[in-house]
Amino acid sequence: MGLLEQCEELFKTSNLYEVLGVCKEAPDSEIRRGYYKVSLQVHPDRAPNDELATTKFQVLGKAYAVLADKDQRAVYDEQGIVDEDSDTLDQDRNWEEHWRRLFPKITLQDILDFEKQYKGSDEEVEDLKRLYLQHEGDMDLIMESALCCTYEDEPRVKDILQKAIDDEEVPAYKAFTHESAKKKNNRKRKAKKESKEAEEMQKEMGLNSEDSLVAMIKQRQKSKENGFNSLISDLEAKYCKKPAAGKKGKKK
Repeated sequence: MGLLEQCEELFKTSNLYEVLGVCKEAPDSEIRRGYYKVSLQVHPDRAPNDELATTKFQVLGKAYAVLADKDQRAVYDEQGIVDEDSDTLDQDRNWEEHWRRLFPKITLQDILDFEKQYKGSDEEVEDLKRLYLQHEGDMDLIMESALCCTYEDEPRVKDILQKAIDDEEVPAYKAFTHESAKKKNNRKRKAKKESKEAEEMQKEMGLNSEDSLVAMIKQRQKSKENGFNSLISDLEAKYCKKPAAGKKGKKK
C-alpha cells in the first residue's frame, strides 16, 4: 500500500497537507510545526492504547518527509503523486530516531506541558474548526482527530464548534446539528471502555494520580529491576529511550 493510500486509511484523507493540518501554501516552518502537533497526538508514548499508533507515527513521518523535501513537494503539488522508491520513504528508516533528531529536546513532560498550554487556546479553536470542515461535522472523526482531547472534552469541543456555527464561521452540517442519540451513546461507550483500560493500566503500575504519564515511565524503569515484563514496559523500552550515540534503534 502506497503512502497516499495509507494516509486515507489511517487519517481519513489522502491529502498530505490535511494530514499535517496545514494549507498547501504553508511555509516550511509551518509544515514542521504541523508535523510536531500531529505527532504528539499519534506518538506511541502519548497514545499507548491505540494499537495503530506506531503505524500512524511512521506514516506521518513519511508525509512530513515528502513535504519537507523541496523537489518532492513540487512533484506532489503538480501531479498529486509521491515517489515511493525515494530514499526519503525508505521502508527501513527508523522514524522514531528521525523524530528525535528533529525535536531533540522534546520529552514526555514537554508533551504534557504542551497539552496544558494548547487546550483552550486560539490555536485549538482554529484546529477544531478545520477538523469540523474536513469531516463535515462528524463528531466521531473530529474527536478521533482532535489533538489532546478525550471524551471529557467533548462538551467543550461542541461548544467551540457551535459558537463557530452561530458566528457563521463554519456551515451547520447536519451530521453535527442532528447527530443521533445512538451515535453519541456508542462514542460514550467506546470512551468508557478506553478509560477503564487506562485505569487498569495505572492500577497495574500502582499509581493513583490522574496526570501520571511521566510517573508511569519512571515507575516502569524501576519495575525492570524486579523482572517486570508487560506490554507497558515493552512500550517504554521501544519508544521512551533515546538511542545511544552512534547506534541505530532496533527495527521491528
